[in-house]
Amino acid sequence: MSVPVFLSDDLSGDLSGDVEQITLAGPEGRHAAAVRRLRAGERVDLTDGRGAVAECVVRDVTGKDSLRLDVLARRVVPPPEPRLVVVQGLPKGDRGELAVEMMTEAGVDVIVPWAAARCVTQWKGERAGKALARWRSTAREAGKQARRFHLPEVTEQATTADVARLLKEAAAAAVLHEEAALPLAGLDLPATGDIVTVVGPEGGITDEEVGLFRDAGATPALLGPTVLRTSTAGVAAAAVLLSRTGRW
Repeated sequence: MSVPVFLSDDLSGDLSGDVEQITLAGPEGRHAAAVRRLRAGERVDLTDGRGAVAECVVRDVTGKDSLRLDVLARRVVPPPEPRLVVVQGLPKGDRGELAVEMMTEAGVDVIVPWAAARCVTQWKGERAGKALARWRSTAREAGKQARRFHLPEVTEQATTADVARLLKEAAAAAVLHEEAALPLAGLDLPATGDIVTVVGPEGGITDEEVGLFRDAGATPALLGPTVLRTSTAGVAAAAVLLSRTGRW
């Protein structure tokens, strides 16, 4: 069974004893002690979500919301290359969180919420902040579940112009479209840099958006012979691209 992973912004330890120790407290400590019911002698990994890892073993449980951990080793995990960026047209309801969860588990590095022209869902005002917070919380929890040491970045909501600028800077870029001739599996992929894939909303991508993205350097690509929901297209595309880059 794989070692559970917990997040900690502070991985500094206490060197006053014979063995370096770290205290895991707060919400993560409560989850480890009260929900996972970890006990002395069990292995855990701590990470800051940016590649730093402390491999630990539980020394003892110090209450309902904290553990004392002995540090066995420290390491830094380099970020994966090439980086996979998915621009996700805003889905309806809670399907946005589902998309974020699955893409995080698959290994997507950056998720960009996109206010496409045909999005039924609109992120405006106070609602925008709450929706973005849910996406980021989902990515955080899914990243722990997937034992990721680099958590995905969920950016601010992007406009179509923002997406076009992102595509111009990419090492490779594709926009998923059901009428494209080139299969996504046939896209030329770089060894480094950003691979950006655009997933439209339920209503699809407009001709104007496709034209703008093509002008920005994106290649229209066909994901497969069937029509996928917007909430599943991103993870399906990620699977194709990650397997071809050698990251899978």
